[in-house]
Amino acid sequence: MVGLWTRHGNKSDLSDGRHDTESPAWFPPPGGSGSEDHVPSRVNPGILREGLGVLWVAVKAEPRVFALSVAASGLYAVMTVASAWVLGRATDEVMLPAFRSGETGAGALAGAAVLIVGVALLKALGVAGRRFYAGLMQYRMQARYRREVTRQYLRLPLAWHHRHPTGQLLSNANADVEAVWAPIAPLPMAVGVVFMLVIAAGALLVADVMVALVGFLVFPAIALLNVIYQRRLSPLAARAQQLRAEVSEVAHESFEGGLVVKTLGREDSETQRFAERARQLRDANVRVGRVRGLFDPLLEALPGLGVLAVLLVGTVRMRSGAMDAGDLVHVAYLFTLLAWPIRALGWVLAEVPRSVVGWHRVRGVLDAGGSLPYGTAEPAGDAAASLQVRAVRFGYGEDGDTPHDILHDVTFGAAAGRTVAIVGPTGSGKSTLTGLLVRLVDPADGSVLLDGVDVRDLRRGGVAATAALVPQQTFLFDDTVRGNVTLGRETPDEQVWEALRLAQADGFVAALPQGLDTRVGERGTTLSGGQRQRLALARALVRRPRLLVLDDATSSVDPQVEARILGGLREAQAGGGATVIVVAYRKATIALADEVVHLDRGRVVDRGTHEELLERSAGYRELVNAYDRAEAERAGAEGTEEALT
Repeated sequence: MVGLWTRHGNKSDLSDGRHDTESPAWFPPPGGSGSEDHVPSRVNPGILREGLGVLWVAVKAEPRVFALSVAASGLYAVMTVASAWVLGRATDEVMLPAFRSGETGAGALAGAAVLIVGVALLKALGVAGRRFYAGLMQYRMQARYRREVTRQYLRLPLAWHHRHPTGQLLSNANADVEAVWAPIAPLPMAVGVVFMLVIAAGALLVADVMVALVGFLVFPAIALLNVIYQRRLSPLAARAQQLRAEVSEVAHESFEGGLVVKTLGREDSETQRFAERARQLRDANVRVGRVRGLFDPLLEALPGLGVLAVLLVGTVRMRSGAMDAGDLVHVAYLFTLLAWPIRALGWVLAEVPRSVVGWHRVRGVLDAGGSLPYGTAEPAGDAAASLQVRAVRFGYGEDGDTPHDILHDVTFGAAAGRTVAIVGPTGSGKSTLTGLLVRLVDPADGSVLLDGVDVRDLRRGGVAATAALVPQQTFLFDDTVRGNVTLGRETPDEQVWEALRLAQADGFVAALPQGLDTRVGERGTTLSGGQRQRLALARALVRRPRLLVLDDATSSVDPQVEARILGGLREAQAGGGATVIVVAYRKATIALADEVVHLDRGRVVDRGTHEELLERSAGYRELVNAYDRAEAERAGAEGTEEALT
């Protein structure tokens, strides 16, 4: 493994995990504005201690791999010092005698060659082992915490997700996890460097005390310059990384909302917004480049100056007879080998602040409360489920105060095998209610009962095994038709085709080039809106739910097709199928329901059959007739447009 690869395809420097400064490894803490105020400006003792604590978590999780990486790093350290010693001995015992006598023995040359090659091979083995095991440990920890964060996302209730934007969640699971464990890659090398410095100090003292004093001055100078460099570079690099994330976020928003942007003619505004962030990123990268341009030559030059000082002092000492030529070569070569590894300590220090910030963000997710509690009750039977909603109140406000409430004292029921239509104007709380029925969220007051059992008392997965929701907004994965219907479950094709038939999707699926194996594209872009809705309905039906909740799930489907879908569901109900709760607008759809619940401003204002509500409720009558008039006007406008073209 030669180096590591950073996110977005930027190759790291040929070091053990020293990331490119543009890699998005740092993000502001939760709730932060993302300004520079949140960027760690230095590695202070508190952050360093906390960072070492984070690394200790990884060491405890992967002790064997860490031990192997440190052992390999120790081998590299010993062989680095040994290579300088071997070169010094070769100078004294092979090269200088050859100069004096004018000839060299084959045995001496072979012995020196064997020593040099052997040390080089062991050194290479140490480098390979260090990088391999450090990378293995880093990627294992990243994979482990990505899984933990993702599982936590699935455990947390929908109300928690409402308070956290998608971009932040993606950052927590990806960039933040990467930042937490970024110091693992250079850590074994840094440990080996400490070991190497101890051995090198002993070797210098053995060779010559005066030369050792010169070395003891150069090493701290290199370390001090490196610390200053990292303190100057870290906040600038972190700011550049943060801006890269912001540029990506702006681009993502613009692409996701491309239809809205084009429809409203906001292309210039979005382009300007993106350009502004891009200019800030450019300026931040320029500042990073200036610091690197100043310090990199100094860090490269200082070891060279140290070698010159050693040669100067060593030459004087050699002329006085205090040391021989082999010792001087040994010490000078040792300096050239030690200069670069010492910088590994700085790489660890540079990654520690980002690691600590990422750790706080990741722990903020893992320690988040509000998980839905579960009981131990099992779902009852295989027949259609009965549903009771009793005095339910729900609000999206974090404190649940009345001004934030969406639903107020909602009460209704659905007998097993019956169809109930939920009808109400926009904003009346219909979609919120459907989420409560399948327990995406829990009510602030009241209860939802399936077969007489409160959904909060069912075991984990009990509601999902009983009920299925087809939401308003259909989401299809960039997968095959079969994959989108089964979602990875082992399901016979016969059962898939049966679900497609009930959803009136079997015809167009059979006409696709590869049938069930046809890929539908990201978000189902190769299909029409109605086709996407029918696949989403088939996805719910293939699980054979006992309670089916349709949240305006056929709004993009032709009315005749919708009637056939509902007719098929009625046939399935007659055979012991599901109880159906449908949010509907079309009068023909509503008329198929056994009962209608009229919802307005979060309250049930009336219940009864469609005919009963038409007769006694002026508000209900106006609502359903208004939708039919709007549909008729739209159909008329489309017909006129076709005639003109």
